[in-house]
Amino acid sequence: MNEKIRQLLDQMSALEDDLRREVQEQEASALYQIKGKRVEFEAAVRQAHRKLKTGVLRWLVAYRPQNLITGPIIYSMIVPMLLLDLCVSFYQATCFPIYGITKVRRGDYIVFDRQQLGYLNFIEKFHCTYCAYGNGLIAFVSEIIGRTEEYFCPIKHARKMLGAHSRYARFLAFGDADDYEARLEKFRIGLGDAQPPKRS
Repeated sequence: MNEKIRQLLDQMSALEDDLRREVQEQEASALYQIKGKRVEFEAAVRQAHRKLKTGVLRWLVAYRPQNLITGPIIYSMIVPMLLLDLCVSFYQATCFPIYGITKVRRGDYIVFDRQQLGYLNFIEKFHCTYCAYGNGLIAFVSEIIGRTEEYFCPIKHARKMLGAHSRYARFLAFGDADDYEARLEKFRIGLGDAQPPKRS
């Protein structure tokens, strides 16, 4: 990767960090404060949330029937998700220390905080918890696989690819063989103090 591209990527990363901080500060100052793992709303906001909450019976009557019918299919996916979680966690726990790669923190990806929203009923909170786990798990797995790819083969594809992980932009250009082994070793050493990807 040439120096100009590296500088642009560093600038983009810094701007993303600044934007993320500003958005988070604006949201937090307007609606809530984060205290440890708790999200606290002002009393007036909590009261407004309670008034907007739909009771479970009313919610079931008003809910789209196709969503209720497909519910068992959706929730049966918990089995492969748990299996994936178990396998990838085992892989990371056993192999990352051998490779010298910093482990990925689950808590940076799998976040359960929507159950603290007072305007959601029990079923809606359950849905949110399930979706938070599924999407967080996929992001967690993507980061583990991204670090693995960076360790073994940090080379971009010749064709454009959708949904590349956060580390991909810094990979070596396809066909750029100059000093490949030395640059590969540099990637590997860098993974010893790997940082989580920049996310909003």
